[in-house]
Amino acid sequence: MLPRQELGEGSRHREALEAILDTAEQALRSWTPCWSGFIDGAVREDAEARLATLAELTVQSEGGHPGAERRRLLLQRHEAAIHPAELPDELLGLEISGNFLFDPSTALDFRQGLLTTAGVNPADLGDLWLRGDRGAQAIVTSNCGQALDGLKAQVRSVEVQLLARPIAALQCPATRQPRRFQSVEASLRLDAVASAGFGISRSRMADLIRQGELQINWALVTSANREVAAGDRVQWSGRGELLIEEVCLTKRDRWRIQLVRS
Repeated sequence: MLPRQELGEGSRHREALEAILDTAEQALRSWTPCWSGFIDGAVREDAEARLATLAELTVQSEGGHPGAERRRLLLQRHEAAIHPAELPDELLGLEISGNFLFDPSTALDFRQGLLTTAGVNPADLGDLWLRGDRGAQAIVTSNCGQALDGLKAQVRSVEVQLLARPIAALQCPATRQPRRFQSVEASLRLDAVASAGFGISRSRMADLIRQGELQINWALVTSANREVAAGDRVQWSGRGELLIEEVCLTKRDRWRIQLVRS
């Protein structure tokens, strides 16, 4: 048995971590590879750091494409570990097609539509990204994709068609190489710093923040005037992460900010 109390001490994601520990114990008992459900970046980083202390367990993650944010953990006994490429492919792509020209929707809208109107389990749903006004694409477990194939669902006011496809047939988000740069801003407000870091207008960024599209250190933020600090990580689902590496005040009372976008 794992030292569950010790492993879970201080975790902000205790319920999700408990499910992962259940899977880890199953892998250790059975000597067979076991997958967790899809988890977000905050839970994954927390779980990986805690499970890294266990010499008998090997932990790897996989999300369907190289830059995936939501991933599953592959948990195996160290002595019997198998490379993920040698295991059966258990993921599919999902095409979510509809006309969003007159009702633009966010990735959160699509995710909510799949969860509520199609009955998708969050653990079966990986990354999801927009395809302009034509809909979206997503990564799902094979069982989920097969169950959804050919069905219809609702995203806001738009009826969408669901089609399971091989992941290779999707247009997955590009993998970004980390880029370091500077910006000088009048304040450390999230909308100002994030607009500079992600390269969009400040007003558009403020709208996205209010819609719940951004996180700071994996915590949802809906206030555009929230200030950031050195060491903060700003996450925008589908668009990457912004590390606030360093901030310093200039002689003209402005903020010089060292950023790393990945």
